[in-house]
Parts: sequence; C-alpha cells; structure tokens
Amino acid sequence: MSSSIAHQAAVLSQRVQAIKESPTLAITAKAGKYKAEGRPIIGLAAGEPDFDTPQHIKDAAKAAIDAGFTKYTPVAGIPGLKKAIVNKFKNENGFDYALNEVIVGVGGKQTIFNLCLAVLNKNDEVIIPAPYWVSYADIALVAEATPVIIECGIEQGFKLQPAQLEAAITPKTKIFMINSPSNPTGAVYSLDELKALGEVLLKHPHVLVATDDMYEHVNLTGDKFYNILNAAPALKDRCIVLNGVSKAYSMTGWRIGYAAGPAYIIKAMEILQSQSTSNATSISQVAAQAALEGSQDCIKPMVAAFKERHKYVVDRFNSMPGLSCLMAGGAFYAFADARKAITQLHLQGKINAATDMALAEYLLESFDVAVVPGSAFGAEGYFRISFATSMDNLKNALDRIEKALS
Repeated sequence: MSSSIAHQAAVLSQRVQAIKESPTLAITAKAGKYKAEGRPIIGLAAGEPDFDTPQHIKDAAKAAIDAGFTKYTPVAGIPGLKKAIVNKFKNENGFDYALNEVIVGVGGKQTIFNLCLAVLNKNDEVIIPAPYWVSYADIALVAEATPVIIECGIEQGFKLQPAQLEAAITPKTKIFMINSPSNPTGAVYSLDELKALGEVLLKHPHVLVATDDMYEHVNLTGDKFYNILNAAPALKDRCIVLNGVSKAYSMTGWRIGYAAGPAYIIKAMEILQSQSTSNATSISQVAAQAALEGSQDCIKPMVAAFKERHKYVVDRFNSMPGLSCLMAGGAFYAFADARKAITQLHLQGKINAATDMALAEYLLESFDVAVVPGSAFGAEGYFRISFATSMDNLKNALDRIEKALS
C-alpha cells in the first residue's frame, strides 16, 4: 500500500499535492451522497442562493440560443458585456475603466486564478486575512507563492487591523487580498477602516491589491458599499477589482466572473485564459449582460429574505450553549465561534477530538446537518453555515444543532 502511495506521489505534481479539495464542495458532495441514500440531510455548506435566476436573465439566454449565439467569442468577453461591466463600475462604484482594462472569466474563481498566475513568482508572498474564502491560499500555492495568513478573530470583528497589515508586509509581498463583504464571516469594512488600510498600502508601492467584491449586492444593513479603491483612489494603478454575477443574481452555475485593473495585468490574464478555457460560455455572457443592464429590483426580494433569515440564525446561535455569533454586514453566512462548545463536547466524550472538524463530523453523522468547519477558512474552532436556504430548513437544522450541543 505504501509503495502504491509513493508511486502516486511520484506521478502527481508537487503543485497539486500542495493543495486540497475545496472543503465546502467536499462536504456538500458528502451530504448529497447521504441524502441520495435516503438520510434527512439538511445541507448548510454551499454558498449558493436558493432563489432562481431572474426571468429576464433566463429569457436573454434563451434568445441568444435561438439566435445561434453559440460560437467562440473574444477571450476577454463579448463587447456588450464588457461595456456593461464598465458602466456598472462607473455608475455604482465611481470607477473609470476602459474596455481593455476589463476581463470576463469562467466564474470569479477563474479571474482570481488568472490574476495569481499572471503576477506571482516562486516565493512571492500573498497576504490573506483569516477567516478567508477557502480558495485564496490554495490558489496562491498553485502559483508557487507563499500565503501569509493573518488571524483576525471574532474579538476584532473578523477585520484586519492596519498594524497587522503593516507588520505582515515584507519586500517579498506581492498581493494583498481583501474580501468585503467577507465569505465566510459576512464582515464588511467601513470607509474609515478601508482608508486606514489604504494608508498602509500607499507606503508600500510594490504591493498589488486584489479586492474581491463578489457579495457587494448582498447587503444586510442598507449602508453604502465601499471598497478599498473608494477609500484610497491612489491605489488604482496597482489594484484589481474582482466581482461577478453569481451571488447577486443567483447565477452560480452560469459561471461568469469579471475583473478590472491595469491594462497590462488584464492582458496577461487574457493570455493565460486563452491557453486554458478561452472565452466564458457565449450564452452565459449574454445572460450576465442582461443582469447588469436590466432592472436591479430583482435583487431586493432575495436580500430581504436573507436579512430575515440572518437575524433568526444569529439570535438562535447566541442562545445556544457554547456558541457566539456576530451580526454580519453582508453575504449570506453566519460564522459561529464554537470553541467553548467544542471543549464541552470533547470533555463529555461526544466528539473524539477538540477540533472544529470533529464537531462538523458529529453534526453530519449524528444529526444530519452539514456545516463547514472554520479551519477550512483558516479559523480553527468556528463553523460556517449558509442561510441561503428556506426558513423551514434553517429552523429544523438549528433545532438539530441545539440538540447536539445540549
């Protein structure tokens, strides 16, 4: 057996052996398998809105199919969609971009992948505040860079402090990643908080800034959205703004993300994409254009439902023994601090190790609830649930979690 493992390790690249499967997708797959076997699983792992794609967006895609719009497109995106992205940035964010400063990718994940492969060299450092979206660190590793993880726990509202950023920057730092609203915590940086981070970054002109705004429109407070470029416009010549249509328009499976930034970096990302996927799906691009150009009222009922569910989930978690949960500013996740609960369950012999992995396994195997352990996001002792599911599912799932902890 060991010789077989050694053979496999010799065959596979060091690059792929350095990374792991996306934990959220792995847990979702395991929960799906159990559900197919007849178990009453409630899956709270996947970050996917439970709403259908709005009708006018689907209609645009159907019309594109009927019109025969099924051929290759320019690698960086169809002109109509790129114009819609330029207009979105201008009208919603106050950013001026030219068409050659915008690229469309196969989901937001590909644009981040392309960015990292385009700018990172071996031993470059990527600063990533934790808790972080599961793929940031692994994408940096694929690019042979070193993820520099900065812990930002519940005690500081899951937000990076300027002094932490300053201390982490070295001559090897190449990218600083920021994600607001955050997956997994829902934390949102205020304009003043972003200005303070911007002041640090302005002192270090060798550092690129990547701002992942995928949850921009899943706004749970109604406060105006700002990203770091609003707070520090002087960063524009080294800032890449990443976004997409997946979350705001419930279009996860359509796989359209986009990025804007300095033309030479966008061109490098385009060259990489030309050798991997080529263009994003032609029909999905038309749908994304309809999403950006059409009425934005379709977002409102979804966000209203998320607000109601969010309050319910946070209130319930804070009433359970050993859990603590902050109100989020955006996204559709609750990130619960379960360190006290984990210690208690371990002392009681209900879980075999005092870890969030053991807690997640206990909840899935004994109570049929799938959650994502915080260690997947660089935060041991927490767990994440998505409240992008029905209120009935949430009530049943939280009843089970409460029973598991009591």
